[in-house]
Amino acid sequence: MKFIFYLILVLLLVPLQTTLLPHLTVWNIKPDLGLVAAALVGLFAGELEGLLVGLAIGWVLSLFSAGELWLSLFTNGGVGLLAGFLGRQVSQVTSISLGVGILLASMASGMFAAMNFKGFDMSQMWWMVESIVFPQACFDGVIAAGFYWLLSRRFNLTRLRAE
Repeated sequence: MKFIFYLILVLLLVPLQTTLLPHLTVWNIKPDLGLVAAALVGLFAGELEGLLVGLAIGWVLSLFSAGELWLSLFTNGGVGLLAGFLGRQVSQVTSISLGVGILLASMASGMFAAMNFKGFDMSQMWWMVESIVFPQACFDGVIAAGFYWLLSRRFNLTRLRAE
């Protein structure tokens, strides 16, 4: 059952990211739902499932985007793995702590992508960081915090609570 859910998540994320999200932008910034989904799977299901689902999401999103092939694959897989470790090691995960963590992970991913572009000088790269990378990282953090808040209200997350 989990496998079917993860397969549907991976296969529906690309059409959702490419068709619906351009209409739901805030100041022409759209969130990276692959990063958010990988983190939430890692947090709720554990390190291995977060890593595998993150790698699958990154691979499928890389196939349909114009970016570097391995960048999305490794960042989404790494975020899923890291969220799984944090879900096990941190005693009380809150929506704010998850949002800040996703903000930092999205910022690192965006900075790595900005440095990966060829032919950009330093001023163009900083323009990209301040106008695209940082607002998208903030948006990713807010989306992740909102989804975590909704899911934690809906499901009993005994694995993530220390009582």
